[in-house]
Amino acid sequence: MTENLELQETWPQIKTVGLAGIIVTFSGALSEPANRAAIAFSAAVGEMEWGEIEESNSTLVSTFLRIDLSVHKSEPIIERLQELVDSKDWLSALLPTGRTLWRVPTLFGTGRAPQLAEAAEMAGRTVEQAITDLSTTRMRVLTIGFAPGQPYLGTLPEHWNLPRQTNITPNVPAGSLVTAVRQFCLFPYDTPTGWRHVGATGFLSFRPNSAHPFPLSAGDEMIFDPVSEAEFVQIESVDHSGNGGAQTEVLG
Repeated sequence: MTENLELQETWPQIKTVGLAGIIVTFSGALSEPANRAAIAFSAAVGEMEWGEIEESNSTLVSTFLRIDLSVHKSEPIIERLQELVDSKDWLSALLPTGRTLWRVPTLFGTGRAPQLAEAAEMAGRTVEQAITDLSTTRMRVLTIGFAPGQPYLGTLPEHWNLPRQTNITPNVPAGSLVTAVRQFCLFPYDTPTGWRHVGATGFLSFRPNSAHPFPLSAGDEMIFDPVSEAEFVQIESVDHSGNGGAQTEVLG
């Protein structure tokens, strides 16, 4: 039993996922190096342009490769993946170039984001200190999931390691910025949530009528710049693109 447990804790691990594909996992728990490894490995596999791989996506600590394993034998693909895994220390790998930094105008607190004061108190911060923390921490898109285009963003300082609520907020509007467990989540549409609603944005991460419905990718970074309520209303009145007044910069 001890030997089996030790084997299970050896990383990275390569496993098939039914007949849907193969997953390469870099850690049993979320960490910055493991997330970076998953993003870098996904990009590296994409550059290989292997014909069997229909799609490559990173999760919090894994890279999932969509492959029809009813058509392609898994063994030779796993062998090639193992060679790639062994080719470098992925936990020390750099993030791929060409990512995007998004600066998103954000209204913190007020009636538009009513749980800021509660979250600040739980974090041991004043509201002003909380806004500074939340608006100056550069947040990485750790993964996209749960809903179309929905990003999980991390990570905030340790004092923001807040638990989720015990109750569900029945609804927060699209563009809501919510926080729990040192992460942000930015909702693409109206939704119930167990996370605390601390900010409002006009940024929509799922734009079904756009030529590019998913503006964010894992590895992108986001800064939520604070604006006044008057400035926020002005942005809402002139920007109907789903961008919410966001500015972008290409990261090297």
